[in-house]
Amino acid sequence: MTAQTGVERQRSNVRMAIKLGFVALFFVGFGFGMVPLYDVFCEITGLNGKTNTVAMVADQNTQVDLSRSVKVEFLSHTMPGVGLSFKPEQFSLRIHPGEISRMNYTVTNTSDQVFVGQAIPSITPAVAAQHFEKLECFCFSQQTFQPGESRTMPVVFVVNPKMDRDLGTVTLSYTFFEAIKTKS
Repeated sequence: MTAQTGVERQRSNVRMAIKLGFVALFFVGFGFGMVPLYDVFCEITGLNGKTNTVAMVADQNTQVDLSRSVKVEFLSHTMPGVGLSFKPEQFSLRIHPGEISRMNYTVTNTSDQVFVGQAIPSITPAVAAQHFEKLECFCFSQQTFQPGESRTMPVVFVVNPKMDRDLGTVTLSYTFFEAIKTKS
């Protein structure tokens, strides 16, 4: 190998390293930009099924629509390995839009360690999320469970009568996540 070939190879390697550096920077920026882009996409398309994250105030003028009913299904999930048993009191409830309803969830810490976490809700179909109003919910704040502790926690909600009449079933799903531990 000649000195000329070695110099050319070194320049080629430097150019390649610079290109790869720009690619890496692009993907880091793209990763940070995905969250706001996803939120904009969900807002435009009506996808995702996000529900309110703070308590709503019940509208006293809302009339209960007795002419129809909506089936509300309740699902519960935990992340693998967190040591929680998490389930609704019943798996479905038939309600009238405008009617204030309540469902209890039972959570048991089956581990021998303190668990701090938060339930994250979602609604399916996503177009129903804007009409599903939680008045009280354990999902509004982090929950702490001592080892072996069992607790019944309510969600109080109303399905707004303005919801599309074609929507006969709404599914409320909660996933319990462990809270991010702060560094000591």
